[in-house]
Amino acid sequence: MIVQAYAAETPKGELKPYEYKLDPVKGDDVDIEILYCGICHSDMSMLNNDWRSTQYPFVPGHEIVGKIIGKGELVKHLAIGQIVGVGWSAYSCLTCEECMSGNHNLCNDAKGTITGRHGGFADKVRCQSAWVIPIPEGVNLAAAGPLFCGGVTVFNPIIQNNITPLASVGVVGIGGLGHMALSFLKAWGCEVTAFSTSPEKEAEAKALGAHHFVSTHDKDALKQLKGRFDMILDTVNVELDWNNYLRTLKSKGVLHIVGVAPSITARVGHLMSKQRSISASPTGSPHVMAEMMKFVARHDIQPMVEVRPLAEVNEAMEKLHNGKPRYRLVLKMKE
Repeated sequence: MIVQAYAAETPKGELKPYEYKLDPVKGDDVDIEILYCGICHSDMSMLNNDWRSTQYPFVPGHEIVGKIIGKGELVKHLAIGQIVGVGWSAYSCLTCEECMSGNHNLCNDAKGTITGRHGGFADKVRCQSAWVIPIPEGVNLAAAGPLFCGGVTVFNPIIQNNITPLASVGVVGIGGLGHMALSFLKAWGCEVTAFSTSPEKEAEAKALGAHHFVSTHDKDALKQLKGRFDMILDTVNVELDWNNYLRTLKSKGVLHIVGVAPSITARVGHLMSKQRSISASPTGSPHVMAEMMKFVARHDIQPMVEVRPLAEVNEAMEKLHNGKPRYRLVLKMKE
């Protein structure tokens, strides 16, 4: 099978038309005709070889929505023609302790959709069937791609931390991750507070699901929220006033980090005195992604996206680099 894609030959290189061949599909693999593919900051990091793991030529793209066009002889639970999604992970061993306990995304042998293989800036992609997630009817396919990376990244902490509909949750950052977190938490039933350095985002944050808005330029704002939250979900990539955020947590509250901040410095006393904790997580398991998609369909949740044709991939990557999307960019494979 011939795949038409866009690839870079060098770090930070331009994405250009690229063709490669796949052998006939077999085993537990699935071939997908791609309809849409979101663009994530991880695609940019891999393109630039920031993590020193990129192999070139490199085809980015791991927020994939498409239609199954082929499957191996071991795949029984998926059907040709079925509409599905694929996120950051494309493979796990399925036999280790992590996989057997439902934590496939923590498998030591897990492989990413764009690590050591070609991703979704293409007309087709192949991955292991365990990581192919059915998309329920009624979901907007053009906006669904970012759910399979950014979406599950902020949905997983709700499950992981046993957040109930009665919980009070703060979301730090109203961007590509944070705007989805607000919608999830509002639909979950939580009391939701948005924290942002941009006061002009207050109206939009509340439209997305926030009940309250806190401008973090106000130095006294955090002090006034002492003991307020069951969880603070940090979606930004910068260091925060960790100690003051910890003070806003209730007893046994959790500061959960999904933004890749450089480091954390906090006083143990703020944790120990109220049995608070700090945790973090990557994306999520196939089970969590499937549950997320059911939740999305039930509550009509979708990211805010800007859709562009695949031919404009370099312009879209440049817009991502400059930090201007509101809030996610998606490539459409066919006109």
